[in-house]
Amino acid sequence: MFSIDVTLKYSPIPVSVQRKEVEDAEGVYQQILKAMGGGSSELIELTCEKQTSKKVAIFSDQISAVILSDKSGAAAAGRAPGFLIGSE
Repeated sequence: MFSIDVTLKYSPIPVSVQRKEVEDAEGVYQQILKAMGGGSSELIELTCEKQTSKKVAIFSDQISAVILSDKSGAAAAGRAPGFLIGSE
């Protein structure tokens, strides 16, 4: 399972949706990047494959970051969301 986490301006909690296949997750990630770089406010509607009733709509000019990560198996075990800074 792959997670796409969207951080919004003025909101401490990210919006997350999930995709089963890496290609689908990459497609959503690229869609969000394109909207962020578009220069105008665009409404983006996202759905979740894990929770099929989960839907969210966000304005592209309110997005401050987007993260694509693998949430399956050992990759998710014992790790907090986000990026690891420093050496292990």
